[in-house]
Amino acid sequence: MANSRCRWEAPNQWNEWSQWLVAGLHARNRWRLPVLLVGILFASGRRTVTTWLRAAGVSDDFQDYYYLLISVGRKSESVATRLVVLILRILPLPGRLLLVIDDSPTKRYGPKVEGADIHHNPTPGPADQPYLYGHVWVTISLALRHPKWGAIGLPLQAMLYVRKRTMVTIPKVRGWQRFATKLQLAARLMEWIVPILKKAGKTVWIVVDGGYTKRPFLRRVLKLSGVVVIGRLRKDAALRDLPPRRKKGQHRGRGRPRKYGKNRLSLAKRAGQRGGWKTIECVLYNQTVTKTYKTFLATYAPVGGIIRVVLVKEEHGWFAFFSTDPNATVKEILEAFADRATIEQDFHDVKEVWGAGQQ
Repeated sequence: MANSRCRWEAPNQWNEWSQWLVAGLHARNRWRLPVLLVGILFASGRRTVTTWLRAAGVSDDFQDYYYLLISVGRKSESVATRLVVLILRILPLPGRLLLVIDDSPTKRYGPKVEGADIHHNPTPGPADQPYLYGHVWVTISLALRHPKWGAIGLPLQAMLYVRKRTMVTIPKVRGWQRFATKLQLAARLMEWIVPILKKAGKTVWIVVDGGYTKRPFLRRVLKLSGVVVIGRLRKDAALRDLPPRRKKGQHRGRGRPRKYGKNRLSLAKRAGQRGGWKTIECVLYNQTVTKTYKTFLATYAPVGGIIRVVLVKEEHGWFAFFSTDPNATVKEILEAFADRATIEQDFHDVKEVWGAGQQ
């Protein structure tokens, strides 16, 4: 691109958004990112950096765009922060925002691919391959409900998970961070975005699958003011009843008051009892359905206090969900967990449509 101009002319609103996203980058290179974004939009075939540059009309100074991508990778949090601020400014968002966290792999091959390793394959396909070689990305997205299209997800930022044994293969010149588990990366994402949303006056709910409903993640996230976690419970989760209340006029004994009850609760026994089931109508996966449920309060050590438990009976069994807000309704909990599926659609689109992992 000898004249340093893109062959496509983008709308003014697109240009304004692009200029806002790149404002945190170095002035010498940041003008190239809007050009590259247009190339990403119009590229076809295998989505490599070369096809991006070809679609944007870049030719002579294509090497400089590779240096730009290195800079963007190092400042990805700055770009993601500006993306969140742009969403808060442009979209008519509700007062309570629902975030979703999960991880997904991208296949990569070759001895020169840094940070790649063997990971569990969530979609084995007809070949029934339980594992794949590549990268794993811990991703956070914003789940919204569109009046016409239903629940959709907006991916905000992803962090690369590198196995501990793979860390030694990354050259020190890369300046790579210390080893972090998926739970720690997920907690970092929450610690990054929650202060931004709080400044905008939003209430934050986060929904996760069973793999993230563990103490290292829950305790760090619940330290953030006002955050509510929705998740799935194991069927053998170690629950206890509520601590006994003091009677009127009874003096408190020595020591700290009890946080957990004395009696263990069995989810399997609760689900096996025929009585106590109720029905509720809610919107799940863009459809209005009627669910049969039980709900009760319990104490859970990984959370460090009281949770609301919801048991849902299906034709093929039962499932357990929880909320760290005891006052959350059953409808709110079930609809929030159903919207967790929006991040799966994000993973599909980012990999199958936009070619993540092909670069």
